[in-house]
Amino acid sequence: MNTQNFTPKGTGQQQLFRLWAAVCFSLATLLIAPAAEAARIKEIASIEGVRSNQLTGFGLIVGLDGTGDQTTQMPYATQGLANYLRQLGLTLPAAQLAQLQMKNVAAVLVTAQLPAFARPGQLVDVSVSSIGNAKSVKGGTLIATPLKGADGEVYAMAQGNIIVAGAGASAGGSKVTVNHLSVGRIPDGAQVERAVPTPLLEGSSISLSLNASDFQTARKVAAAVNQRFGTGIAAALDGRTVQVQVPPGPNDRISFLAEMEELPVEASVQAAKVIINARTGSIVLNQAVTLGACAIAHGNLSISISTTTSVSQPGALSGGQTVATDKSNIDIKSEPGKLIQIPAAAQLADVVKALNSLGATPQDLLAILQAIKSAGALNAELEVI
Repeated sequence: MNTQNFTPKGTGQQQLFRLWAAVCFSLATLLIAPAAEAARIKEIASIEGVRSNQLTGFGLIVGLDGTGDQTTQMPYATQGLANYLRQLGLTLPAAQLAQLQMKNVAAVLVTAQLPAFARPGQLVDVSVSSIGNAKSVKGGTLIATPLKGADGEVYAMAQGNIIVAGAGASAGGSKVTVNHLSVGRIPDGAQVERAVPTPLLEGSSISLSLNASDFQTARKVAAAVNQRFGTGIAAALDGRTVQVQVPPGPNDRISFLAEMEELPVEASVQAAKVIINARTGSIVLNQAVTLGACAIAHGNLSISISTTTSVSQPGALSGGQTVATDKSNIDIKSEPGKLIQIPAAAQLADVVKALNSLGATPQDLLAILQAIKSAGALNAELEVI
C-alpha cells in the first residue's frame, strides 16, 4: 500500500491570501499618519464654581531657642502676645509690655488653601512665614490661630509644631544657613470650621472653563459631550466657556460629570510662542515655533577700563612731597561679525540647531530673536515676562 501526502484543496491558496493580507495591513499601518494627541476634558477644563479659597491669619510661634523676634524693634509681636494673654485672663501693664524681651516668640503670617467641598472637621496643610526679624522658626509651635477668608469670616483654626527643611549655625560673626529658616509648614495643621457653599447643584446647567482660551478647543469639547450624551447637551459660548446641561438629581449629576470629565478630546494645535525672561536671560520655545530663511550678522563689542597707580617720590633733602597719581587705560575691542545664513526650519529641533549655530549667549539671543521677528522670519509670538 502506497502512502501519499494528502493536502486539502485550496489550503495553499488560503495561506497565500493570508500572507498577502498581512503585508497589506503592515503597509497600511506604516502609511497612516499618527493620531492626534488626545486629552481628557478634566485635564483641559474645570467646572466654574468648583475652586479652592485662600485663607490667612496672624499668629505667634512660641518655644524658639532664642531665635525669635527682637520685640523692641517689632512691636506687633508684643501686641499679639498681649492680646493672646488677655484672652487667657492675663493682663500686663503697658510699662511691663514695653520691657519684654521675648526671644522665644516670633510673629508670623499663616496661610492655607481651603479645597472645594471641604467639610468641618477635615484637616488642611498650612504654611507659616515670619514677618519680623526672627532668625529661625525651627522647633517652634504655632498657637491657636484663626484663619479668615476674603469675607472676614473664620473658616479654619491652625495650630501645631512647625517643620522647617533647613539648618543654620553662626559664631564669631560668621553665619551659614541652608534653605530658608524663617518659613515652615505644618502638615494637617488646620481644622476646617466652616464649609464654603458651591453652586454645583444649583440650576439646570454648569459651565466648563477651559484652561486656555481657544475657539477650536471649545468647539471640540462641546462636540465630544454632544456625541456621548446627545445633541444639544453642550454649547460653546465663547473661546473659554462651554455650557453643559446636567441632570437635576445630585447623584445623577455627579455621575454625569464624572463620566463627562473622562471624555477624550483631541488637542488643538497650540499657538507658536517664544517666552523671554529678560531678567534671567531664559528663552523657552514651544513645538509650534517655525523659522523662515534669513541671514544674521552677530559681533561682540567689549570695553575694558583699567587704572594704574603711580607714585612720584622727591629726591633726598629736597623738601618735596610724595605724590600718587592714577592713570586710566581704556581698551575697546570689536570682534568682526560673521554673516550666517539660517535655513528655514519647520521643526523645533531644527530651530534650536539653527539658533545654536550662531554661538550667541542667551542675553544676545534676546536681541537676535526680536530682530528676526521684526524681519518676519520668526513665525511665533514673542512674550516678555
